[in-house]
Order: sequence, then C-alpha cells, then structure tokens
Amino acid sequence: MSGQRHERLIWEGRTVEKMIVLYCRHHHPDRTFLSVHAQAPVCADCHALLTYALRRIDACRYGYDKPTCANCTTHCYKPAMRASIRQVMRFAGPRMLWYHPLTAIKHTWLSWMRK
Repeated sequence: MSGQRHERLIWEGRTVEKMIVLYCRHHHPDRTFLSVHAQAPVCADCHALLTYALRRIDACRYGYDKPTCANCTTHCYKPAMRASIRQVMRFAGPRMLWYHPLTAIKHTWLSWMRK
C-alpha cells in the first residue's frame, strides 16, 4: 500500500507542477525563470507556489485516498496561496487537455471516481 500511496502523491505533484509551469509560461513570459527541474522552469513567484503546493501534497492527511483539491473538504492552503493555486487551476485546467492530454484525462477520471 505504501508504494501505491507514494505513486499517487508523486502523480499529484507532477500534475500540479505541469499546471503551474503552463500558467507561468503564459502569464509571466518576461520574468527570469528558475530551473526547478530540467523540464519545468518557472519564475520566482511560481516557484514559491510550486514548492508550497508540493509540501501540501506531501502532508495530505488522506494519503493514497487523496481527493482532487476541488473535491476536498479540508482547506490545507493558506488563504493567499489558495487564491493563487485556484487562479492557476482555472487557467491551466482547461488547457491541460491540449498540452498534457493523458494527465488531463487521468485527472478527470480520478476526480469523477472519487466523488
């Protein structure tokens, strides 16, 4: 079970990372990018949001049974960070189908299954 939990949280982290990178590239094209990972350069503000989001995913009380953030009853983000991640998700969510179609389909499927 711990292997499954680990995989689930890794997948959640990668999904959030893809969304933040997509948002940053479209909203902050003139900023200096920091290289978080080789594939994910983001600006300093988005880097802070990504780091915070990954820490929240790692600390999620639901573990493997973690619902998607939109379906979660526990608000684990600070209000300012919650507003930022919601803005990112509102922008990147619909565009994920074009930029990361498999991730978008899996995310939609898991959201539907965990309701």
